[in-house]
Amino acid sequence: MAEMGSDSISPQQGSVYTCPMHPEIRLAQPGNCPICGMTLEPVMPSLEEEENPELVDFRHRFWWTLPFTVVVTAIAMFGQRIFPAGLPNQSWIEFALGSPVVLYAGWPFFKRCVQSLASRSPNMWTLIGIGTSAAYAYSVVGTVAPQVFPPSFIEHGRIGVYFEAAAVIISLTLLGQILELKARSQTSAAIKSLLGLAPKTARRIRSDGGEEDVPLTHVHVGDVLRVRPGEKVPVDGVVMEGESAVDESMLTGEPVPVTKRAGDKVIGATMNSSGSLVIRSEKVGSQTVLSQIVQMVAQAQRSRAPMQRLADVVAGYFVVIVVGIAILTLLGWGFFGGERSWVFGFVNAVSVLIIACPCALGLATPMSIMAATGRGATQGILFRDAAAIEAMRTIDTLIVDKTGTLTEGRPAFDRAVPAAGRTERDVLQLAASIDQGSEHPLAQAIVARAVKEGLALDKPESFESSSGIGVRGVVRGQHIALGNTALMDIDKVEWKALSQQAEQLRGEGASVMYLAAEGKLAGLIAVSDPVKSTTAEALQTLRDAGMTVVMATGDGVTTAKSVAARLGIAEVHGEVKPQDKLVLVNQLKAQGKKVAMAGDGINDSPALAAADVGIAMGTGTDVAINSAHITLVKGDLRGIARARILSDETVRNMRQNLAFAFFYNALGIPLAAGLLYPFTGHLLSPMIAALAMSLSSVSVITNALRLRRGR
Repeated sequence: MAEMGSDSISPQQGSVYTCPMHPEIRLAQPGNCPICGMTLEPVMPSLEEEENPELVDFRHRFWWTLPFTVVVTAIAMFGQRIFPAGLPNQSWIEFALGSPVVLYAGWPFFKRCVQSLASRSPNMWTLIGIGTSAAYAYSVVGTVAPQVFPPSFIEHGRIGVYFEAAAVIISLTLLGQILELKARSQTSAAIKSLLGLAPKTARRIRSDGGEEDVPLTHVHVGDVLRVRPGEKVPVDGVVMEGESAVDESMLTGEPVPVTKRAGDKVIGATMNSSGSLVIRSEKVGSQTVLSQIVQMVAQAQRSRAPMQRLADVVAGYFVVIVVGIAILTLLGWGFFGGERSWVFGFVNAVSVLIIACPCALGLATPMSIMAATGRGATQGILFRDAAAIEAMRTIDTLIVDKTGTLTEGRPAFDRAVPAAGRTERDVLQLAASIDQGSEHPLAQAIVARAVKEGLALDKPESFESSSGIGVRGVVRGQHIALGNTALMDIDKVEWKALSQQAEQLRGEGASVMYLAAEGKLAGLIAVSDPVKSTTAEALQTLRDAGMTVVMATGDGVTTAKSVAARLGIAEVHGEVKPQDKLVLVNQLKAQGKKVAMAGDGINDSPALAAADVGIAMGTGTDVAINSAHITLVKGDLRGIARARILSDETVRNMRQNLAFAFFYNALGIPLAAGLLYPFTGHLLSPMIAALAMSLSSVSVITNALRLRRGR
């Protein structure tokens, strides 16, 4: 798999903290989000990190103050039954019991409330802080200076106080935060499981032939390593000796072990099952496939889904509206509520403030995205951002490249056909010499065959790659061009003398390139690239899902049609340049199609970037992967079908979460305001409102975590 770009998040950035709801926040130390007040999390989890210090703190505050909450609530609710004549100084006793809960256990919440007001970013802590402090302050005044209240506020011989309500709200909010922090920690489980795949040591073969076990961090590029049966491959490399079946399922999602022989690439953290392998390390540290996957997953988890915009817009005005509703509730009950109207108005206003906390709304989509990207990574599907997850389900047209996408991308040399006055060896030698500077799989096949036949290759004096149509350069003083007919036409080379042989080879499924020297046709090069064994199944699955598949390739039209016919692809575009693929994408989008482009080469990158969803094969080039929205680690088109299923499930999950959050507030606020009192005769206690508020956030997170257990 090619390197996935230098702009990814590095594992060394574990000291950077961000907000689950506002990923644009980046701080160098733990704390709270300046926008919403939520606890910041490490951008990159690590296996060594200790338990969340805020979780430890909240748990300590909760358990130490819970007995006070229980006792003050029991006295407030059952005091009259236990003491029919009245408990002397009951208000002062409740004050003594409730104050530690409010002032100690609730202190972090009040700090966040003040911070939200200072930064003019009202959030859930604004509502909790105002509601709880109002209940507590009202009760303190009622205890210390009861004479300031009118007689209508007197209940059972004293001013009614709400220390128990304030204490229960704080305790339940703490409990909710504890449950939420524990649940949120599970969303990083996918990254931690990936980090845990890497072995801790590697067995290095020294230059004197001896062997030693060294820490993985001490392995360098070029080191020779031994991988024994049952051991994990330590780093990305190439097999030098041995043969074995390697299980790559932990990174690619492909359950069938892959046989590795000399010359084959191996991926770090995969499991060597049977034979012994000697490998040469090629990528270590943050450059390995495993590290790149971890970086991409972390980056995607912290991105913002388009669906979140609605929630953000609503939440931006929500807190201000809720405060307004609470004031209207207080005034409405106060002026029109009859006996003890202001007391009822005050209690209901506090209930509105508490139950309307928008935490569930803010968590609705980020939690789904984090769970989905983690699950995708375990199946070999890497989403670049949340928008890619949301868009994948809408795709109805898929454009696929041929080489490396439908085919293995490891083509083998077929034959050389010389023009008059040339020999096969001369054609192969010239073609291989100019292709030494190309990274295209077809070029590599030509060079490999020339080396195998012992041909002496000349170093090109100049080299130019015309992506999608071929290469040019100067070899032995001759101007050489190797590519398709489009390149020949540009260079004004008469190529039709060998067109009949070329068509015959293309009809057999081979890719044909014309070779020209000094502006004259020198011969043909034919290279065959077998279709992947999984391609036919993948395309049928995509067609069954309602997708139209279109092939667009730089290969000749005859070759493209031959491969397309075998795979049941009706629409074929051959000999297309990179700009032609880009034009095709834009044409289909202009027709109202939702277009995905799947490819693996540099020539695919413009179309990958322009498509609604660009899908890169993980076996392809860096440019293609960096241009794409989704990367398939294994390069298996079946991953597209899996990505679509995951997209459907994720969007459905986000909609469920948003619907619940909206429904919860739509029902909870009128209930807390007492609008149903004329029909039910019941009011919502602030304590019940606090419980409902906490459970709403936990329920959203729990629903999002269901995505981890999908197909």
